[in-house]
Amino acid sequence: METWIHRIDIFSKSIGHAFAWCVLVLTAGTCYEVFMRYFLNNPTNWAFDMSYMMYGALFMMSGAYAVSRNSHVRGDFIYRNWSPQTQARVDLTLFIIFYFPAVFAMVYVGGAYSFESTRILESSVNSPAGVPVWPLKLLIFVGGLTLLIAGVAEVMRCLVCMRTGKWPARGGDVEELEEILLKQHSEKAAQ
Repeated sequence: METWIHRIDIFSKSIGHAFAWCVLVLTAGTCYEVFMRYFLNNPTNWAFDMSYMMYGALFMMSGAYAVSRNSHVRGDFIYRNWSPQTQARVDLTLFIIFYFPAVFAMVYVGGAYSFESTRILESSVNSPAGVPVWPLKLLIFVGGLTLLIAGVAEVMRCLVCMRTGKWPARGGDVEELEEILLKQHSEKAAQ
């Protein structure tokens, strides 16, 4: 099971890192628009569409990465005091009651919505450029699938923890400030 957890975490990380480049595209496009609008008095007709499409793609496709890194919001002030097995039981219950129904709804409803948009090759009505928006809407379905896969890894992670009493290791490429401060505090307390 831990092999599958690791593989899914690598998949989620790869998707998250690939779509993180949207930040650079978004920044470059916005800077270009500001320059054109305020310095050359010649605004673009595509910058608004580009900005919400890049932000939407980033938001939709980074969800699985956040799940794999345990970065979602939680009441840690209570949760962190529980034993790992209690944490795993609560996590498993919450995944089954809340996470999976929401993700299944996203895949099912978002899939129908995005497939219809793709079928008609929908384009933006917000600007004269008529930028195609069907690729962004298709990401609703794809993002839901990545969340579903990441959720399966989390359920496996909970089952391993319930069996062994320890959480399986997570891949790490970014560390939260709170975690760094807790480590420093633990090291000082140990000394």
